[in-house]
Amino acid sequence: MKLDTTYLGLPLKHPIVASAGPISQTLDGIRQLEDGNAAAIVLSSLFEEQIRSENELAEQRLSAGTDSFGESLSYFPDVAERAAGPEDYLNLVRNAVEVTDVPIIASLNGMTNEGWVDYARLLQDAGADALELNVYYIPADVDTMGADVEQRYVEVLDAVKAEVTIPVAIKLGPYFSAFGSMARILVDAGADGLVLFNRFYQPDIDLDTLSITPSLDLSEPNEIRLPLLWIGVLAGRVDASIAATSGVRTSEQVIKYLLAGADVVMTTSSLLRNGPRHMADLVRGLAQWMVDKGYDDVGQLRGAMSQRQVQDPAAFERANYIKVLQSY
Repeated sequence: MKLDTTYLGLPLKHPIVASAGPISQTLDGIRQLEDGNAAAIVLSSLFEEQIRSENELAEQRLSAGTDSFGESLSYFPDVAERAAGPEDYLNLVRNAVEVTDVPIIASLNGMTNEGWVDYARLLQDAGADALELNVYYIPADVDTMGADVEQRYVEVLDAVKAEVTIPVAIKLGPYFSAFGSMARILVDAGADGLVLFNRFYQPDIDLDTLSITPSLDLSEPNEIRLPLLWIGVLAGRVDASIAATSGVRTSEQVIKYLLAGADVVMTTSSLLRNGPRHMADLVRGLAQWMVDKGYDDVGQLRGAMSQRQVQDPAAFERANYIKVLQSY
């Protein structure tokens, strides 16, 4: 049984990856994920806001008292006094690379192309095998044009790619007017991989306090359908790795994503529900299904149900919409 594969040019023992989440924000959690049989681990994200906060704090401390007198050089803070967040993250990358034998993928979360992207190079220097760029941007300004939103993604990707030589995957939401075209634009701009899809956490309303509150629910299997659609459409049409994320609970969702054309399948929710060792259950389920169906290489099933390979490509388009309505 051949389960090994590649993602972003990195060799993996199988195609199931631990995505960014609470478990991968500590070294102990990272060890648990490796022990649970994760093929690679995406670390929890370092946020643009954390980096900006550290930079602003450093500037404030450096300027404190500099106009007072000649001895003001004594006001300059020791390096150890800097805000801990980003430096802790770099240490997490260094330590994770040292204690694990699986690829470590750092994650940067931001929405502009200035003031923080130099951390991409620092993450590379810390030993990260690859970088996942999570552009979490909600264009709430109603005057913002779609083309401006798309350009922002390209500019952030360009800025990060200029800083590193390691592979860069970009994690995307589905809310583009022509997602297939946007995927190709990003690949042409240098994206080594596409991660489909980012979950945008919409706010809720607390009826008791009449306040806007954050809401977070773990993903459910029915959420695989939108990424399944676009992975099936893009498979074989973009020169980049494709990672599926969202909605994985059992090996059933893993198999469907691979059949659609994903190179790897990422999960966090299933591991939060069942513990890091659930990863091994997902791998066993995949292997057993392959035996039952007569596959001896995971590469044989990848993309077998993509739009390019199925007998009825219209099943990915409007014809399927009509069939669904008529079948109810």
